[in-house]
Amino acid sequence: MTQTMDSSIKFWNKKAESYAKQAISEPEAYEKKLAFTREHLNPQSRVLEFGCGTGSTALLHAPHVQHIVAVDSSAKMIEIATALAREKGVANVDFQQTTLLDLPLPEEPYNVILGLSILHLLDNLHETIERCYQLLAPGGVFVSNTACIANAGFLIRSLLPIGGKLGLIPRVTIFSVETLESSLKRAGFEIVKSELLNKNGLTSFIIARK
Repeated sequence: MTQTMDSSIKFWNKKAESYAKQAISEPEAYEKKLAFTREHLNPQSRVLEFGCGTGSTALLHAPHVQHIVAVDSSAKMIEIATALAREKGVANVDFQQTTLLDLPLPEEPYNVILGLSILHLLDNLHETIERCYQLLAPGGVFVSNTACIANAGFLIRSLLPIGGKLGLIPRVTIFSVETLESSLKRAGFEIVKSELLNKNGLTSFIIARK
């Protein structure tokens, strides 16, 4: 485990309980993302979500699919997610503490992969996208929601790395929407939807098909 990964896990383990209590900051944008995603879900869908956090999105999608594997590197996040699934009586979501890159190939490929608010928190953007492509069935889709900080102003781009080094916020990798889309295309994906749904104009919601 790298030092960066270790510090990230510690940050999210510490943050998990307060994170679970936070309200959705932009409910209208969130509902749109759920609706756009569900256009690609059906009762036979096998879904993977990585960086699932406390599992709220996976649990909302659960009634619309056959099965979801939802993973996160934070043990505390997975503990909370598992308890929520039990409380809500959701039996078709399998929460696991692991990472996307450590996840073995499934017996059957996934139809949909979700990477929501996670790509900008990783060091290995293209490797992650290539792994998603590998895990998907032909015609399957990768749904991502990503803060593209290179499109922000100079002050934000300057302060975020400092906050990450001090442990005040999670470490953020800075790249643009153009870089993200280019990486998806290089891996073999076709972009079928790309929108900035959040008010900040920096959060790129993308649906890409294998």
